[in-house]
Amino acid sequence: MGELTAEQVAQRAIDLNLIDDRQLQSIWGDLGSDNVPPETLIQQFLRRELLTDYQVTKLLKGDRSGFYYGRYKVLYLVSAGTFARVYRAVDPKSGKVVAVKVLRKHFSDDKKNTEQFRREGEMGRTLRHENIVPISEVHSEGRTHYLVMEFVEGGNLREFLKIRKRVEPAEATRLMIDVTNGINYAHSRGLLHRDLKLTNVLVSSRGQAKLVDFGLAGGIEGVSDDEGLENERTIDYAGLERATGVRKDDPRSDIYFLGCIYYHLLTGKPALQETKERVQRLAKSRFADVVPIHRLDPEIPRVVSMVVNKAMELDPDRRYQTPAQMLIDLNIAAKRLADGTDIPGPAEDGRPASAGSDEDVTDEERQKWAALVLPQSQRRALMFIESNMRMQDIFRDGLKRCGYRVLLTSDPQRALARFEEDAKTADCVVFSSGDLGESAVEAFNAFGDSEKTREVPAILLLGENQKAWKARAKRADHRLVLAMPIKLRQLRNVLTELVPPVPNA
Repeated sequence: MGELTAEQVAQRAIDLNLIDDRQLQSIWGDLGSDNVPPETLIQQFLRRELLTDYQVTKLLKGDRSGFYYGRYKVLYLVSAGTFARVYRAVDPKSGKVVAVKVLRKHFSDDKKNTEQFRREGEMGRTLRHENIVPISEVHSEGRTHYLVMEFVEGGNLREFLKIRKRVEPAEATRLMIDVTNGINYAHSRGLLHRDLKLTNVLVSSRGQAKLVDFGLAGGIEGVSDDEGLENERTIDYAGLERATGVRKDDPRSDIYFLGCIYYHLLTGKPALQETKERVQRLAKSRFADVVPIHRLDPEIPRVVSMVVNKAMELDPDRRYQTPAQMLIDLNIAAKRLADGTDIPGPAEDGRPASAGSDEDVTDEERQKWAALVLPQSQRRALMFIESNMRMQDIFRDGLKRCGYRVLLTSDPQRALARFEEDAKTADCVVFSSGDLGESAVEAFNAFGDSEKTREVPAILLLGENQKAWKARAKRADHRLVLAMPIKLRQLRNVLTELVPPVPNA
């Protein structure tokens, strides 16, 4: 502690706005004197929780900065990465605890790094989802650049796995549902993550997984700056995209690394060989030589292996095409694990019993879960043209349960006008002639004649006494005529062929 006296230590704490004069006088009063060893004063600071060990260490070293970022008082260092440090901090006035992420000084003079850091903050401010850690403030003050975000009580998945060694399938699946939910939301807003790994997933004290670090996030259509292979944090993604021949910023790359996280949680071992060697991280063999999860652990349930295998398909066209698709299968896996219905049995194609295949999950299961887990904005949209209110209610409720977003109107001409304005108003249109009569047939034919809508799937639903009108309808493979009475299941099966409810893009 050198030659510092207790008074000198106290004065430093006052000068740095770590304590106020009233607090100091209270300590002197309890001690009965200000002529005490500095260690005694330090113990009082710590016991009263006026200072933390982190603050004391900096204070005694003579540091003059790093105690505050804006109005937030730093309590201690949470983590230190290559590019930034994260601190737990508090707003002294409100008592609100936050995390402050600070760009390291040796990167703050590089315009590219500071712009990327600020971009992370600005992107983060647009994301509001329960499985993404929200960023509330972005600051640049001279050479100091920092973000203010929610502080999550807990740790990251690497720390979680270090203690647990491996995670049981049910819990691992629940965590992956959280992570995939967050990625699905980001993708729906046109943002990719581009740095998915264990350390970028936090697990709260309540067991909820939350994503952090969208600093490398790109747009679905790509970003304007060329990060290429220069950024160490993108090398794994670059290696995968080289190995699979896809363009940079392919959305399916995030899905592959979701699979890697799931694999690691379930087995306790990384799917990809961990190395710091740049050449090895870029090698195609690193991705081609992944040991299939069912070989590493044949006891992993089939439906779980299926999700991991499909997420980590090296052929990107055989991989899940969207996080939404993966999210649906994860929920099916969670349900089967909870029910105890996923019992490994002999595989018909000679694969190990636990390998799992896409056929292990039925279309009916996927449709059911699409209706439950996908937000309205990601469901296939059906427009139902029907003037009978009772029929509107029946089809709206039934088709929503099948995973569709249902738009209702009783006016065929108004529906056609909407499509003239925007041909993407809906993915399929059902014209019901029951109460509308011949106007529904005319609208169905006009819909097929229009250049804007001739490729949009459509169904003409004829009443029991209107079957003769079928001959007047202009039909095609994607333009069908059905006659009442018809069961909802029959209509659903036809719609599934025309516009599958699970998104494909």
